[in-house]
Amino acid sequence: MSRMIDMIRQSAVPANVMRSAAMGALAVPPAEMIEILVLLTKNPVFAEQAKMTLAGWDEAASLAVAGDVATPWEVLEYMVAPANRRPKLVPALLENPTVREARLVEMAQAQSVETLTMMLASARVRGSTDVLHALATNPHLPDEGLTAVKAALAALGESAAELAASLESSGGEQGKSEYEIEHANEIQAEEGKSFELVGGTADDQEAIAAPEAPAKEPEAAAVAVKKAEGGDERERISTLQKIARLSVGQRVQLAMKGNKDERFILIRDGSKVVSHAVLESPKLSDAEAETYAGMKNVQESVLRAIASKRKFMKSYAVIRALANNPRCPLDLSLTLLNHLMVHDLKNLGMNKNISETLRKMASKLHRQKSAPPGAKKTD
Repeated sequence: MSRMIDMIRQSAVPANVMRSAAMGALAVPPAEMIEILVLLTKNPVFAEQAKMTLAGWDEAASLAVAGDVATPWEVLEYMVAPANRRPKLVPALLENPTVREARLVEMAQAQSVETLTMMLASARVRGSTDVLHALATNPHLPDEGLTAVKAALAALGESAAELAASLESSGGEQGKSEYEIEHANEIQAEEGKSFELVGGTADDQEAIAAPEAPAKEPEAAAVAVKKAEGGDERERISTLQKIARLSVGQRVQLAMKGNKDERFILIRDGSKVVSHAVLESPKLSDAEAETYAGMKNVQESVLRAIASKRKFMKSYAVIRALANNPRCPLDLSLTLLNHLMVHDLKNLGMNKNISETLRKMASKLHRQKSAPPGAKKTD
């Protein structure tokens, strides 16, 4: 007899069973129930209920699953993700060898002192130089935590001087992220290609082509340091020059671990594997996602990637920015219309920067949604 999860995966059960599953009410073993719930977090209808059920699932049963080496990787991936991580499960997840070390490296950049303390108490963490190096670069790690990291590295045969040299040579970014592991072939295929900036200005291209060219006249130097709307122009050019010198792999690392200004440039990287890495950065804020959703100088694949991520689409501001972006593919924009409020539909219907098809559909929906109750709908 097939397991219930296989039947659900094949859509071979009725909707009422799916609903019961999302509420955790099926008569199956706890481990299978958790696996079913994780599967349903990707279902457009039952995802929210499944997430709520998982968040309140029995702690003892969850601990057993988190520490079991036979637990499917997808379930552990869900549990270890920052948005779903339950503090009580962290010790079990840290010691489970099925959880990839790359995930522990990412966890080592957490802002929670509680999480960092639990990591330092983990035998697996204390036995990994990559995870320890990642912890050492975390600005949220307390002084006593850094002392513990140095002691653990010393126990592994690494001196304080070697730690300092290692962090210096790598910019403090030890280990590879899950994204880098999963896209290693794409990164390798892109290596050697020159850096290109989508929608770059003539000044941008000049800076990229001649990153170390000095200003020829004092007046030119003075202009370069004037404050622009986006900040210090000289600093922006300097950042652009630095990025232009990096390999694709280095730009992917910077996209994951760099600062806001660096991400703003890298989201426009002509290499898809780099621009998409920005969207995987644990440092990426909701405000940045909204900005990217409205940008006209990014690849269409970036806008599609934003729309495919539920964590971004929970933000109404992101949905509105995508719908109003003339760069957004028409098929994607049309699917967003039903999520817009009446006044935004009205504004979209008057937006002459978008396609006529989208304007007409927005106006039609506006008329339908703003019509008095019981009024006959017109096309």
